[in-house]
Amino acid sequence: KSGLGFAPETDRRTLIRRLTFNLTGLPPTPREINAFVTDTSPEAYKKLVDLLLASPSYGEHWAQHWLDLARFAETDGFEHDKVRPNAWRYRDWVIKALNDDLPYNQFVQFQIAGDQLRPDDPQSAIATGFLLAGQDMPDINLTTERRHMVLNEMTTTVGSVFLGLTVGCAQCHDHKSDPVSQADFYRLRAFFESALQFKEQKLALAGGEVSGRVMRVSIGRPVPTRFAVRGDFRRLGQVMKPAAPRIALGRTGSGPEASRTGLAKWMSGSRNPLFLRSAVNRLWQFHFGQPLAGTPNDLGRNAGKPSHPELLDWLAAELPRRGWSLKSMHRLLLTSAAYRQVSRGEGEHWARRLAADPGNRLYSRMNRRRLDGESLRDTLLTLSGRVTQRAGGPGVRPPLPREITSTLLKNQWPVSTDEKDHHRRSVYLFARRNLRYPLFELFDRPDGTASCAHRKESTTAPQSLILLNSGFSLTMAKSLAGRCQAGAAPAGESVRRMYRLLFQREPSREEMRLARQFVAGPSSGDVEPLAQLALALINLNEFLFVD
Repeated sequence: KSGLGFAPETDRRTLIRRLTFNLTGLPPTPREINAFVTDTSPEAYKKLVDLLLASPSYGEHWAQHWLDLARFAETDGFEHDKVRPNAWRYRDWVIKALNDDLPYNQFVQFQIAGDQLRPDDPQSAIATGFLLAGQDMPDINLTTERRHMVLNEMTTTVGSVFLGLTVGCAQCHDHKSDPVSQADFYRLRAFFESALQFKEQKLALAGGEVSGRVMRVSIGRPVPTRFAVRGDFRRLGQVMKPAAPRIALGRTGSGPEASRTGLAKWMSGSRNPLFLRSAVNRLWQFHFGQPLAGTPNDLGRNAGKPSHPELLDWLAAELPRRGWSLKSMHRLLLTSAAYRQVSRGEGEHWARRLAADPGNRLYSRMNRRRLDGESLRDTLLTLSGRVTQRAGGPGVRPPLPREITSTLLKNQWPVSTDEKDHHRRSVYLFARRNLRYPLFELFDRPDGTASCAHRKESTTAPQSLILLNSGFSLTMAKSLAGRCQAGAAPAGESVRRMYRLLFQREPSREEMRLARQFVAGPSSGDVEPLAQLALALINLNEFLFVD
């Protein structure tokens, strides 16, 4: 209707950079780029997609998307922010599940009721760490108040992540805009009431027993859920039986059995349109930079209508048709003409395209994306040759700047003793709610206080300052320069290596002239000119953004 077709397909170097960052959070190597650019077979792009989906880096990168939704952290939050020693086991479970391509319906079921679905499998109990990943205040005076807060937060998160409904608005009163009543909220909460136990649960894992925050089947009398008048835990009304929100039942009105297993199977069923739309809406967002429908955790009336309702419905039906395989859905989206479009252009024709679709709601071009903080750090570690390929285990703590540690009232960040751990991928860094790693905080990582469906993307002066002036950036720049100089390479070859690593291309003639002129200049203190050049180049938009 707008008279717009797809924009032309982007060039191969841009495409492999886009795809590799999108699936692994890392840049392609010069060898990988050359292999793809010179592969003339019709299946070259599909082979590249499959290769990246099979990489362990896929799960390490995509797990962070899910951990944002799960409001994952390794501390309680609030004033004392107490450490949760085994929270990392849930993070590792998510990474493995994604790499193994665990069917999405099972992926969800285990996080709601893994302990009931597979009572003899401790890993399935660990999956229920999703429910208890939110904030908690163990030192609160009243246990009943603490329990009320935890269950309400848990119910709110389940509703927003799996149904795209802001049911949390109804914990004190009927929802103001969506057809979700306060009774609906407490009926949904009733599924979790009996399974919540505040004592640390013992799990028999390989290597011995460990304690962890997981939901477990109640072996005592069921704990009833009572309606809280105006959300006040001291003003309790009638007992509420477990049931799904009525708006989510559809025309048939059939709901889940009154157990977490029943809820898990109903929630993740192929006849649950809210669940299906919510899932594919997120997938689309993570590949294209914006969702098809409003805010992904809120598909209600205030979220606005989907830009492409037929596409959203078709994708929702396609997920179960493909055996609930997320990797299959990735292939579908990544091999589409929409994904392979250019993101930028010139001339009158391009100007008309921008005028007709300024917000790119019609997907008449690809969205340009900035690297998130984790991908930025992982890329610098990888290109500098300092990354440590060690997976799993407790969160690690690299050193923090003295400007931060000098302000702490207590040792909230004991630095990991093994220096190699300081250079592990960002998903394995310790996630403290009240003290985020500085680079992540500046580049908009959520703090884990609530489920985050879509990170904001701010542009601030401190982002440039940390990339230009921090000890981390300088160390990475020096290591990158050393890698490019390996074998006593001449200045011109060192510059070419640097451009290939950072931008996946050769420098232009003018860039080469300016770089060689700069590298021939004096050192700045103990920083050689080539390291100064590297520091300047990692501050360019071409490095920070993906076309």
